[in-house]
Amino acid sequence: MHAMQYELTLPADYDMGIVRDRVARRGHLLDDWDGLGLKAYLIRERGVRGSPVNQYAPFYLWNTVEGMNLFLFGGGFQGISDDFGRPSVRQWTGLAYEEGAGTQARFAVRRRHGFPAGEPLAEVSRDAADEARRLAAEDGTVLAAAAVDTSRWELLHFSLREHAPAGDGDEVFEVLHLSAPGRGRLPRGRQW
Repeated sequence: MHAMQYELTLPADYDMGIVRDRVARRGHLLDDWDGLGLKAYLIRERGVRGSPVNQYAPFYLWNTVEGMNLFLFGGGFQGISDDFGRPSVRQWTGLAYEEGAGTQARFAVRRRHGFPAGEPLAEVSRDAADEARRLAAEDGTVLAAAAVDTSRWELLHFSLREHAPAGDGDEVFEVLHLSAPGRGRLPRGRQW
């Protein structure tokens, strides 16, 4: 499993209705993309749920590198580049994936933090996988994942939820659409 995300931070007075309309018109285009586990079309609006910015920030979990590369280099990503410029695309190696009991992804929660200095990598990774399992067990959680960017030694915890969390300091996004053609094939549990 591979995680991927890019963020388009938009002007403070940007009409986020433009992004909503774009997703309503184009979101379905990845509903059957080969190699894609899921794509959550995410936005944050300045002043809503603690967001300091207007942002469009789609998040992906890929089943295959080929599917991800076809998206990036075979045309799928070109529309974003044409309309907004080419953003930096972050990638993380999957550590864990868990399904929750929630059914409708309305919000996404993202938490990023560095690996604790001096702690063995195996222990930190195991703890990250345990955290994904804990998040998935929370009421209203649809799914949870943990991943790592080894170029920065940054951990990522990501979850989709039915309800917005109550101010725990994480980044909260609204889900506009969920394309999930290969969600059922995402490997469950620890990825090692």
